Amino acid sequence: SPAGMVLSVLVILLLSVLYEAVKMGKAVLLRRALLALPRSLSQEALTEPQPQAQPQEGDSSPAQGRWFWFHVGQTLFHVLQVVLGYMVMLAVMSYNAWIFLGAIVGSTLGYFV
Repeated sequence: SPAGMVLSVLVILLLSVLYEAVKMGKAVLLRRALLALPRSLSQEALTEPQPQAQPQEGDSSPAQGRWFWFHVGQTLFHVLQVVLGYMVMLAVMSYNAWIFLGAIVGSTLGYFV
């Protein structure tokens, strides 16, 4: 039906916009992760605990903890990006011109925003 087609195109358009937003969020998270790294990029700076007044067993450096959580966030963003990308790709593979245009317009709009 025409209403179903319009709804399908809008859903694909929104999925494409969301795909671009996730891609941008992943880039922002990468920038924050790189800024969280210590100035020295040596392995020792990431694995050795910082000197403390009372060293406690199991503690790790703040840089290592922040890096780990940024990496977990990037991984989740990546999974979401892959899932959205495949969903949009499968919709486009229906070879419907309106769905294809919805994906293109959504991607364009998402990148612009």
